[in-house]
Amino acid sequence: MATPDDRRYTDQHEWALVQGTDGAGTVVRVGITDHAQDALGDIVFVQLPEVGAEVGPGNPIGEVESTKSVSDVYSPVAGVVAAVNEALTDAPETVNSDPYGAGWLVEIRVAADGGDPTAELLDAAAYEAVVHAS
Repeated sequence: MATPDDRRYTDQHEWALVQGTDGAGTVVRVGITDHAQDALGDIVFVQLPEVGAEVGPGNPIGEVESTKSVSDVYSPVAGVVAAVNEALTDAPETVNSDPYGAGWLVEIRVAADGGDPTAELLDAAAYEAVVHAS
């Protein structure tokens, strides 16, 4: 199982990667981890929020449906949905094949305050510890 060091993680198995700032705030790309997609099995449907929706940390922002179950996806940060990965509508299995790349779910714009909006999330080592403890 891969856990890239370039992003932060939640104990609910989401990842967050700062994409940069765009004048209106910091854009954070969000997806589910390799561990999560592996546990879910073959993903057949992804429900994502509307662009412009306000989200809060720990609140559901969508669902990932697999042949085994349906799981909520939670926002790791507070902000406004800036983009959703429309490609997943026709190819939800991309979350299985490339969870840290083309299988991203949403981008959230966090109000500009100068800090890293993902700083309080788990680093790769801490996330690995959570996975191995469960």
